[in-house]
Amino acid sequence: MNLAQRAVIGAMWPRRVVALVALAVPLMSAAGNSSPRFLALGDSYTIGEGMSAGQRWPNQLAVKLRKRGIDIAEAEIVARTGWTTDELSAAMDAHAFTPPYALVTLQIGVNNQYRGREVENFRSEFQRLLERAIELAGGRPQHVIVVSIPDWGVTRFGGESGRDRHEIARRIDAYNAVCKSGAAALNTRYVDVTAASRQAGDSDAMLAPDGLHPSAAMYALWVSAILPQAQAALTTR
Repeated sequence: MNLAQRAVIGAMWPRRVVALVALAVPLMSAAGNSSPRFLALGDSYTIGEGMSAGQRWPNQLAVKLRKRGIDIAEAEIVARTGWTTDELSAAMDAHAFTPPYALVTLQIGVNNQYRGREVENFRSEFQRLLERAIELAGGRPQHVIVVSIPDWGVTRFGGESGRDRHEIARRIDAYNAVCKSGAAALNTRYVDVTAASRQAGDSDAMLAPDGLHPSAAMYALWVSAILPQAQAALTTR
């Protein structure tokens, strides 16, 4: 099986198996932990394809918050390589949540873009996911952070994919415009990590072995951008 066949963002997940797959998603919160809960919703970027659990950006973020004296549990991650908005929604239907969460992050949409789905379809599905994220945060939108979609076109895999990198960038921008406007409309927080992905995302040090997904070093750059918003969310009553 070659790299293109293994590529995450092109993975086609049949709806009938999504609920079963959701059962295999790691739950990072320790049982009985009384610390404020952190929920991370997404796809391969949130689950950290090719990285260890500690290298995933939600877990790096939790460590950084605790170093700043902010109590937060390990991230409860509901994410899977290849998931689109509708597949994340189906997995959430099957997942046993324990709200309210003190912090909820949502990063989704790259697989919608990769599969060529219409932006307007993404808009409606993303809005519903964001509404659900707010509900899981106890109805507190300022405790929800939308994280932008990175530009996979700049990566080694993107260059070898045969796709037009400029068109990938244009489509990613269109999807992120939906994410940003949706976050503003519902009064949630929004963090741009796309710029970081474009500035350094073609460096071997910033890529996982598959040449597509971010390395722990790239995730650390994202965490630097997300950290101020996460800290503000957790210190806002």
